[in-house]
Amino acid sequence: MVSKKLMGVWAGLDFVLLASGILALVLSMVWRAPNVLMNLVLLPADLTAGTVLGVSLIVTFVISIAAIVQRNHVTIGLVILNYCLLIDSLMIVVIGTFVWWFTLQERANFHVVWQQASDAVRIDLQDKFKCCGYFGANDTVSIGGNFCVSQDFVNSLKPDNLNNFCVTPVTNFADSTLNNVFTTVTIVYGFMAVILCLLLATLCVIKKRQEDERFKKIDAKRGGRGFV
Repeated sequence: MVSKKLMGVWAGLDFVLLASGILALVLSMVWRAPNVLMNLVLLPADLTAGTVLGVSLIVTFVISIAAIVQRNHVTIGLVILNYCLLIDSLMIVVIGTFVWWFTLQERANFHVVWQQASDAVRIDLQDKFKCCGYFGANDTVSIGGNFCVSQDFVNSLKPDNLNNFCVTPVTNFADSTLNNVFTTVTIVYGFMAVILCLLLATLCVIKKRQEDERFKKIDAKRGGRGFV
């Protein structure tokens, strides 16, 4: 019989898996709220990936419940669960690696995002950070708002003062946000520990159930008597 201690560990990890799925799903929904700076850093594709990962983890939890309540000799459900966990881990590696890779070239990557943003978004960020343009005063600057009020004002900014341009504040915020996502949420690699531990615990449960069934068959052949 599978020990209560092993089942307790398995159940604890399984509920942590559920919590991880809910966390990924909720954060993906919350971060979709209108927020100029957050929407600039976390693109719709990133949030969609987080939503898919959250749903996948929750579905895996449902499969785990259906698998664990089966009788001892039925282990196919637990095998399917492990395959689902492997798929989840692959998704986490892909998403986490994408976020990590994006952080390696933030200044260049967010330059593209800045260029694709609307004038209203750029003006909002320029007012927020008291800067004009991205790499320089004439680099995709949007005239208007409360700070970059005119082209003459933009031209008066000192080119050697990086605080006058938006690349530094934007990438500082992006770096902090993406690193938090990368290390804690999905994001991302933090979920990998939960999945791997649950995978190992499930393998232990499968092995123990198989041993129990083998001993039951041996006892049946011996007329129901034990070994002693």
